[in-house]
Amino acid sequence: MAQCRDTDPDVERMQIERYRSMTPSEKLSRVVDLNRTAEAMAAARLEKTYGPLEPRELELRLAALRLDRQTMIEVFDWDPVERGL
Repeated sequence: MAQCRDTDPDVERMQIERYRSMTPSEKLSRVVDLNRTAEAMAAARLEKTYGPLEPRELELRLAALRLDRQTMIEVFDWDPVERGL
């Protein structure tokens, strides 16, 4: 059964076969690459919203996208509500 409505079933079947043939290392590498891409896209959105950011501020804003407000305050002494996401 097709998982994606917008993907040709033959293409999806090839994709699944490729994933099944990958080694654990290849799969992990794929996940790492996807996470890096997602973080780069989030960083681009933040810099579009706030302009150029110092590296530390960018790290904090990226962390605030993943962590709850209380954790950000307790761990980093940084309140995303006051500073903005």
